[in-house]
Amino acid sequence: MSKPFNVLFLCTGNSARSILGEAIVNRMGSGRFRAFSAGSQPKGAVHPLALELLQSKGLSTEGFRSKSWSEFAVGAPEMQLIVTVCDQAAGEVCPIWPGHPVVAHWGLPDPAAAIGTLAERREAFRDAFEVLERRIHMLVSMPVEELDPATLKRRAQEIAALPSPAARKAAP
Repeated sequence: MSKPFNVLFLCTGNSARSILGEAIVNRMGSGRFRAFSAGSQPKGAVHPLALELLQSKGLSTEGFRSKSWSEFAVGAPEMQLIVTVCDQAAGEVCPIWPGHPVVAHWGLPDPAAAIGTLAERREAFRDAFEVLERRIHMLVSMPVEELDPATLKRRAQEIAALPSPAARKAAP
């Protein structure tokens, strides 16, 4: 692949899940993939527990900010894949993306909305990270440069069907 495969992670607030997805792809993608993140209604700041988790995993947090998806509608790198990580963003009317990228939905619970003790909230972030890490591992293992858009969409949607950590914890 001569240029990186660009992935944009979208959620509503761009403070947690989409930020985690961006960081994981940029590490796992080894230059073959490049990720970005944005939100339909950005919170204005990255959630402190998202930054804490990324740092604990040895991932750089430099340059992360909560930003609007409108920054990627014009004048930004062309995306090949857009991944929505929250149900609300998946249901919203998105901007017209240059290049008509494939859109897939990888919904997962918002760790920023978790309630409980600090340990419980940290666990919600770890669970989201684990799900994204497993899904992204599958994505970056695919020969995306060889896939037509319909196949890429189908394969990206299949990745979303992977069981979550919560489902595994609940299994007998």
